[in-house]
Amino acid sequence: MKYILLMSSTRAGVEAYHAWPKQDSEAHMAVLHRINRDLTESGEFVATQGLAEPRDAKVVRGEKNGLPVTDGIFPESKEFLLGYWVVDVANAELAYAIAGRISAVPGPGGKPTNMPIEVRQFATY
Repeated sequence: MKYILLMSSTRAGVEAYHAWPKQDSEAHMAVLHRINRDLTESGEFVATQGLAEPRDAKVVRGEKNGLPVTDGIFPESKEFLLGYWVVDVANAELAYAIAGRISAVPGPGGKPTNMPIEVRQFATY
């Protein structure tokens, strides 16, 4: 079964991450890369991708005169999708376990970030 694991944060969370000491950022990314390697080796990895900064995002709703209608810069008060993983696992519990590993990656001083990871199964029709 395929699941998407969504990592989201607020603007304040993104700004705080950019203020982390370089050593903490590198340790954080090293653990995420290790998780990706582990998933690849186990055959559960499908895809992952970080996304551009929220300031570059726009919300599009319909079109007017053949052009997309946007509401400008992505609203600041909302959470932003930062990136995702797609995994192919036997059951939801395995998807939850992977999301738990991602959520627990270290932040400043090695303390787990405990960032919420939304887990959604791909629809099957």
